[in-house]
Amino acid sequence: MTNVIQVAILGLLLGGVYALMAAGLTLAFGVMRIVNLAHAAFIIASAYISFFAFEKLGIDPLLSVVFVMPIMFLFGVAVYQVLFRRIEGSKRFGEMTVLLTFGIAIMVEGLLGFAFTGIYRKAAPGYANESFIVDGLFLPQGDILFIPKGQFYASLLSIVLLVALWAFLRYSQTGYAIRATTQNRAAAEIVGVNVRRVSAISFGLSTALAGASGALMSYLFPFFPFRHWQWVAVLLALVVLGGMGSMKGAVIGALVLGVASSFVVDQIGPTWGPMTFYLALFLILLIRPQGLFGKEAPA
Repeated sequence: MTNVIQVAILGLLLGGVYALMAAGLTLAFGVMRIVNLAHAAFIIASAYISFFAFEKLGIDPLLSVVFVMPIMFLFGVAVYQVLFRRIEGSKRFGEMTVLLTFGIAIMVEGLLGFAFTGIYRKAAPGYANESFIVDGLFLPQGDILFIPKGQFYASLLSIVLLVALWAFLRYSQTGYAIRATTQNRAAAEIVGVNVRRVSAISFGLSTALAGASGALMSYLFPFFPFRHWQWVAVLLALVVLGGMGSMKGAVIGALVLGVASSFVVDQIGPTWGPMTFYLALFLILLIRPQGLFGKEAPA
């Protein structure tokens, strides 16, 4: 029983981080219908910023979120203004964003590979290899639970950022505009919403969330420039399970698959962990293509 609780705790902690990763991707799709295949590449690029800030300047990866997010926000706004505004009115906008973001991912990967080669990197703050030890009345005598400090802090920060994003979308004027654009882009434009400005801000927020995810990745997972392709499938599984464009679905999907993956790793082996996400992606597309909380496309 203790082992089950231990595995579930580890899965939930990782699920919190996965939720932050998926939130940016689902925000871009929900507002602009952009299937951003470059999102994982942005996460890897952000991980490099945080890694070198730690190595060269001694800035903790958790604290580096403070400047990585604004940098990536401005980068995202610039990318949208330069590339996506040109194709906004296209009838094949969705298909074109897939090709465009695929090209962006290849370019980011190439630049990172040229600058940093393919060496595995990982930041090593002191808490990354430490754990909280829990024992008490609810556990059998002699049993203890380990809560990794690095994953706990990362999950806690992810929750804070997700709550802040929810509050921003719920209560700010810009948040109202983003939600209106998500629900009906044409109607939002009719009532005076500047959908181009909203789209640029939304894409900036999406890449800012990728920046925060990258800062956490810098010490949670080893990374190198070409690793983003592995994360593309993971992120797509998370947002497709929850429903493309559904923030609530992305969070729930991340927690569910985080726990499921942890049990697979515990029972079968670490090699099979990623298969959890691929299998979930295959099954949800086969059984319920719109996801758990997504809306079925009109006929």
